[in-house]
Amino acid sequence: MPLAGIRHRAPFWAAFLLFLFLAAVPAWGAEFKLESETLLRFFERNNDFVAPAYEYMRADVGDPETEGLAFHLYGWGRADLAGSNFFREDTAGELLYGYLEYTRAENNFQLKLGRQYIFEGVSNLAVDGVQVSGDITPWFSASAYAGWPVALDSEQGRSGDSAFGGRLAHHLGTLYEIGVSYRQVNNDDNLEDERVGIDLSAALPAGVNFFGQSSYNLDTEGWAEHFYELRFKIADFYLRPYFEHFRYEDYFNEDDFSANPFRFLANTGETLTIYGGDVQWVKLESWELGLRFKYYDYDERDDSSQFYSGLATWHGEDLTQAGGELGIMDGEFFAPGAELLHGSIHQCGRLPHRLSSGRTVRASVMKMPDPFCALKEPLRPHFYSGILT
Repeated sequence: MPLAGIRHRAPFWAAFLLFLFLAAVPAWGAEFKLESETLLRFFERNNDFVAPAYEYMRADVGDPETEGLAFHLYGWGRADLAGSNFFREDTAGELLYGYLEYTRAENNFQLKLGRQYIFEGVSNLAVDGVQVSGDITPWFSASAYAGWPVALDSEQGRSGDSAFGGRLAHHLGTLYEIGVSYRQVNNDDNLEDERVGIDLSAALPAGVNFFGQSSYNLDTEGWAEHFYELRFKIADFYLRPYFEHFRYEDYFNEDDFSANPFRFLANTGETLTIYGGDVQWVKLESWELGLRFKYYDYDERDDSSQFYSGLATWHGEDLTQAGGELGIMDGEFFAPGAELLHGSIHQCGRLPHRLSSGRTVRASVMKMPDPFCALKEPLRPHFYSGILT
């Protein structure tokens, strides 16, 4: 089924499901929350003026703090107000998630049915299916899921597509948690991806928090990814050093039937290592100042790049805030001297009858030196409106 057909049909089903639950809310007696967000963008590409308008809508039925049945829905739609040729279709939309959820305090039991995102160890994907999780003992918890992968819906239909996996974790209160996870994705009866992973989070002495995760590709028999970070505070500074390592032939799938658009990178033999860190100063009451650094080390190219940036955020009344980031990329291979500047202003206020409203304006500019092409988006207005009932 073509991807365009799926995206155009998704808003209809989202509206239909939303109508059913709006009609059921009074009889159900559950708490209902509806949020709507509108984004307007203006930019120019190849002398063609583009003005896409995005609408994001989220609906939640049920109290997240109590056990029982709940429903969650989130989707988006887009229309190009300028009628340009930038998009393949002037209008598009997609149901990002829509699922029923049942929770029970006993054993932290949770059951989800419908379109949902799975974030369990090595699993990071959207599926149309079922997920169940809960505590097995006071020291062990488990989760499992199964369904159809949403990303493969446009690849020759859903026949032969499947995704399943799970995670088993051991924890000791809030001191630490160590987990082992597994995932398998099949595309048209062919193995798309199969991985196993291990993750660990721990509260170390002196207020230091540690998190790490490694994933192993069972198909290529190699370590695909490693990620480790520390979070701690010294005086008025929050620090977050981290380490990332990717082996492309194990991280990306090079099979011809793979739907991954970056599968060609698996044949490069590249290994990327990233060393980075964030520093945030929180001494001032209304200001947050920070620095960010990333060092990219490419093994096959025998090259490296560095990214430096500074960040500043001001907090006012009624959730009003303004901030920006100025950064520069330096390296022989990737856009030496590239500059990035972006900022935003957000104002949020409370209205009568538990209504809320907000407005955000964002501006971004990226300057790419020759021989790289220049990309400039000097103005990106972002208008937000929300209703909470």
